[in-house]
Amino acid sequence: MTQYLPEVEAIAREAGALLLGYFAGHVTIEYKGDVDLVTEADRAAEKMIVERLRSRWPEHGIVGEEGARSAPGADYRWYVDPLDGTTNFAHGYPVFCVSIGLVRNATVEKDEQLEVGVLYDPTRDEMFSAQRGQGATLNGKPIHVSKTKTLAESILGTGFPSHKRHKNPNIHFYHQITLRSHGLRRAGSAALDLANVACGRYDGFWEFNLNPWDTAAGALLVQEAGGLVTRFDGAPFRLDSREVLATNGLIHQELITNFEEIFAGRGLEPLPSAVEYAKSRG
Repeated sequence: MTQYLPEVEAIAREAGALLLGYFAGHVTIEYKGDVDLVTEADRAAEKMIVERLRSRWPEHGIVGEEGARSAPGADYRWYVDPLDGTTNFAHGYPVFCVSIGLVRNATVEKDEQLEVGVLYDPTRDEMFSAQRGQGATLNGKPIHVSKTKTLAESILGTGFPSHKRHKNPNIHFYHQITLRSHGLRRAGSAALDLANVACGRYDGFWEFNLNPWDTAAGALLVQEAGGLVTRFDGAPFRLDSREVLATNGLIHQELITNFEEIFAGRGLEPLPSAVEYAKSRG
């Protein structure tokens, strides 16, 4: 198997340094939609990453969040998110990363395979890496998912879309799972959330409406760290599924069961009324 990691890690680190340079100054912000942000840093980092990948592996396809596309029919395809956590970045909140994943395309004999995942957090100088069948690492040291056995004892992560939030059901999931777990975190970077599951900081993570560049690297990190990644109903995860549930494996079925109940509207904890809230405060 080709050893991709040293070169891809170097590319991710170079991109991270570029992002920090922009982060220290004032970046130009644009809108891709009503509230979707993009900055000059996103575009500069993607341009640099794509140039490096094309130079090293010209036969591979590339899909970048900011529009890079090449060799769509290639056997291997890189998914690049040059700046996952753009909203955080644009507001000066230091939670963002570079995410690069390699996928082997589906064939008649095999489904698509996640081959390489590299995720670099430049503000913490944390390099998460995985190659299929070789485990996952953080700064060169092996990482593993947590050993938490129940949802009630778990800390989880989730995220929300930057547009059409009123049409996204996740606020209801956030409410219900908060009450059934040890707590939820909303960091603003799906890639980092998946990395946090891989290294045991989170016991699980879910999100609606993600894209392949959000999940390609992080999903492999979780799998290679001993975790489980599926869709919300437990079906096999695919990059085009638009939803992801990643856990340590031990709480996976419990979360699926809870999701089924929430979708069906069973056993939901209602919001307290203003009167009840006032009484609770004495």
